[in-house]
Amino acid sequence: METTKEKNFISTVVYCYNDNDCIIAFIDGLCQKLSATFSKYEIIIVNDFSSDNSIELVKTYAAQQKEKVISILNMSYHQGVEISMNAGVNLSIGDFVFEFDSVYVDYDWDLLADIYFHSLEGYDIVSAKIQGKPRLVSRFYYKIFNRYANLQYEVGMETFRVLSRRAINRIHSITKTIPFRKAAYANCGLAIDTIEYQPVARIRRKRYDDRGTLAIDTLILFTNMAYRVTALLAVIMMLITVFVAIYALIYKLMENPVEGWTTTILFLSFGFFGLFFILAMVIKYLQTLVKLNFQKKQFIFESIEKL
Repeated sequence: METTKEKNFISTVVYCYNDNDCIIAFIDGLCQKLSATFSKYEIIIVNDFSSDNSIELVKTYAAQQKEKVISILNMSYHQGVEISMNAGVNLSIGDFVFEFDSVYVDYDWDLLADIYFHSLEGYDIVSAKIQGKPRLVSRFYYKIFNRYANLQYEVGMETFRVLSRRAINRIHSITKTIPFRKAAYANCGLAIDTIEYQPVARIRRKRYDDRGTLAIDTLILFTNMAYRVTALLAVIMMLITVFVAIYALIYKLMENPVEGWTTTILFLSFGFFGLFFILAMVIKYLQTLVKLNFQKKQFIFESIEKL
C-alpha cells in the first residue's frame, strides 16, 4: 500500500491565532489525509502569539501521535497572517508547500489531493476557491485591486493553496519582502490555476484585525490607485487656485477692493499653485520608488524548453 503513495515531500504551513475551538479537528483531518496520500510530510503550525490554549492542545495532540511530524513556529508577538505565513514557508523544506491561512474547514479533505495532483499537470501554484461570489466588500476590494494592479493573474478570495518549491524560490528571488502573498504569487511569471469547490459546511470564518490595514497597504504598494487619486486632487486644487487668481483680477478691474487685497490673493494663489505642483511631483517620485522596490523585476519567464 505504501508504494501507491506520492513520493514528493509535502510541507503544510498552518496559521493559528486563538483557534482552540477547531485547531485539533483541523490537524487531525489534515494528518489523516496527508498520511493516506503522501509518504513523507511535515506540518508547521505558525503560532501568531495566541493568548488561548491553542498551542497547548497542539502539543498534547502531537505527543499522542508520535509518528506525525509536527513543528510549532512561535512568533515573538502578534504579527498578522501575511508575515506569519511567510515565516512558516521559509521554515518549510517540502517539494510542495500547502498554505492554510485558516483552520476553519468548509471543504472535503479530498480537495487537498485534487489540488496537489492538479499542480502536477504543469501548475506551480494551485488555489482552492469557493464557488460563487464572495461578500460585497471583498468583491469590491478585489475588483479595484485587479483593475489597477496590472498583475499577470487576478487575485481573489482563496481558501488554501499549494506551491511548488520552484514557485517559492522564484518569489524569494524577485522580492525579499512580500506584504501581500497573493499579489506576489500572481506576478511571479509561473503557471497558476484555481479549482472551485462547493462547500460541504456553512462556517463563519474568523476576521482578523489586520485585514483592513493590509488592504490599504496593498492598494498603495501594488497599484497606482493612490497615485491617481492624490494626483487628481492635486490637479483639482491647482485649478481652484488658478480660478481664484482669475477672480481676483476680474474683481480688481470691476470693483474697487481694499488696497493690497488683489496682490495678496494673487500671491496666495500662485503660492498654493506651486505647493500643489510640488506635491504632485513628490507623489510621482514616491510612486516610482514603490514600483522599483515592490513591483519592478528585471525579467520574468515561465519556463525554458530545450528542443
